[in-house]
Amino acid sequence: MANLNGFNANDVEPNSSFEPIPAGKYLAAITASETKENKAGNGSYLEFTFCILEGACKGRMLWARLNLDNPNATAVKIARGDLSAICRAVDVMQPRDSVDLHNLPMVVSVKLKKRPDSGELSNEIRGFEPKQTGNTDNPASSQPQQTTTSGASAPWKR
Repeated sequence: MANLNGFNANDVEPNSSFEPIPAGKYLAAITASETKENKAGNGSYLEFTFCILEGACKGRMLWARLNLDNPNATAVKIARGDLSAICRAVDVMQPRDSVDLHNLPMVVSVKLKKRPDSGELSNEIRGFEPKQTGNTDNPASSQPQQTTTSGASAPWKR
């Protein structure tokens, strides 16, 4: 049993369920990073927490795991490639610590995939690009675009 110290649900907005965000490109930044041991206990991964910075999904979180220490050489190669893409996207080519990559805007490409354990859809970050700036003649070049199957433009433009 836990004492809730007079909690009143009428005073607090309820959390809504978090369905996966639509596939597309989003302006985001790394807000946290942590090295964790893998399930097998024979390596570790670097987990990045990303926060979407604008639009209808502003404040939503996404995670990416980079298997930088793993007996599977292919997993390490993929992780190092992703880390290189992140570094290039935020223009920090030789970070000394993962915190050097925090709070720097970049564009992340988000996909939907089925979870093997439940069959439910979840998000996966599948690419990292620099935040585009400058060209005011083409607004699409200065902000990420959410892709939709209907061809409609994203509801979260700047």
